[in-house]
Amino acid sequence: MNATPPIPTLIPETAPFSPEQRAWLNGFFAGLVSFDGAGVTALSPEQNAAMMAGGAGDGDDGEAPWHDQTLPMSERMALAEGRPLRRRMMAAMAQQDCGQCGYNCNDYADKIFDKSEERLNLCVPGGKETARMLKSLYEEMDKAPAAAKAPAEAKPATQPQPAGDVGRSRDNPAIATFVGRYKLNKPGSEKETFHLDFDLSAAKLDYVVGDAFGLFPKNDPALVDAIVTALGIAPEYDIGGETLRDILIDKVALSPAPDSLFQLLSYITGGERRLKAKALASGEDPDGDAATLDVLATLQKFAGIRPDPEAFIESLEPLQPRLYSISSSPKVEPGRLSLTVDAVRYAIDGRMRFGVASTYLAERIVPGAPIKVYVQKAHAFGLPADPSVPVIMIGPGTGVAPFRAFLHERMATKAPGRNWLFFGHQRRDFDFFYEDELNGMKASGVLTRLSLAWSRDGDQKFYVQDRMREVGRDLWSWLAEGAHVYVCGDAKRMAKDVERVLVDIVAEYGARSTDEAIAFVAELKKRGRYQQDVY
Repeated sequence: MNATPPIPTLIPETAPFSPEQRAWLNGFFAGLVSFDGAGVTALSPEQNAAMMAGGAGDGDDGEAPWHDQTLPMSERMALAEGRPLRRRMMAAMAQQDCGQCGYNCNDYADKIFDKSEERLNLCVPGGKETARMLKSLYEEMDKAPAAAKAPAEAKPATQPQPAGDVGRSRDNPAIATFVGRYKLNKPGSEKETFHLDFDLSAAKLDYVVGDAFGLFPKNDPALVDAIVTALGIAPEYDIGGETLRDILIDKVALSPAPDSLFQLLSYITGGERRLKAKALASGEDPDGDAATLDVLATLQKFAGIRPDPEAFIESLEPLQPRLYSISSSPKVEPGRLSLTVDAVRYAIDGRMRFGVASTYLAERIVPGAPIKVYVQKAHAFGLPADPSVPVIMIGPGTGVAPFRAFLHERMATKAPGRNWLFFGHQRRDFDFFYEDELNGMKASGVLTRLSLAWSRDGDQKFYVQDRMREVGRDLWSWLAEGAHVYVCGDAKRMAKDVERVLVDIVAEYGARSTDEAIAFVAELKKRGRYQQDVY
């Protein structure tokens, strides 16, 4: 007597069914196709997952537990394990919803999945880590059964996708005029922070407070000249009607070195250097220096190799625009826009490195110069619709930028709501940005409370979150009266610490358990009463 073969597993365990439903469906489909297990190859777990990926209707519950900027990639991908491919693509993003890619994290993932967006390198804060993971996930679509792939939309070959209104996206920038800058730190500061002004009148751009300003920087000519020298090629070398030097200044990113550059070098060298280049191209770190390799450092590491100039340029990533929080209100300065920007400089192995956009704005662009720009609409970061609602703003350092804009807006509209700003930096004597302006607002009543924290003025470091603990009872009182909370600044440290302190305050003064306090803060987020502009 032949034993009855077991019912095959046709429905993956990741499908949104209970065990009983899954068993019934396995039996149903097995009977439907008279399945006896002979001559059939079961799908791999990856194919099963891909079969579940299909955009709308793929059975996903829409929840995104990985949508937290403070989580490392490994944890985000672990939380997304077993989810449809488009959702795992979202988990690979930096989770900042910053808009630098032109989308939010979820929409960027969906666009890649349905193949309406081919660029996998637009997540600026995610950098190479995100690009590598997206490439790996994208390759799953080619391995998946045909039925699991996103349907390709027929598009006219000669008709490019519309880029939208001028100045409203990175793909269709407007031209603004740089007006000027002044330094916000006083002599003796360890930082260099600048207030910068732009004229938008010719571009006919408008914005609202909470929006971000995108701009296209240029690379440092001194760095470009060093790269040209390392290549051993004339700077005037023609590539498609442009000189090599101009392309390096205007068109391509020079940090970090992309995997494609390492791959190119592996093709034109041999021996141990070839093995190292191949290892770097695959994300390995054979010499422990991968994190420090920009384009110049890479050419120096593989000194003597002379790639073809065109192949070299093609191996580099496009120069990406940068987004900054706007620190002005159009109701105070129509046709003008302001930014508050730290100049980034640091040394690696005796060579100074410079932030591309920050030092371009701090040093190289001259007043009156045109610059390509766009306004990036805020993703859930803006003042309450009701002007009587109180607001609590937490923004140390350049994180004060959008809150200067908020205060200007509330002042210009005579909003009756109370305003409380937490600001901090290293030293009061040198790093109190907009000191006269903020003190003036406090004296006039626009700024109800101004709480300050200086990390280097005492024996122990003291931050805005420490100041929050000191006034926790008052913070809870404002929250109980319906205040909205805003946080701007560093995502991985400051914002995380601020949220932890807020949970503690809710627990202590709101008479809640820790779990109830966490749920309370989560509800604030859900209702738009806790908003973050973090990076």
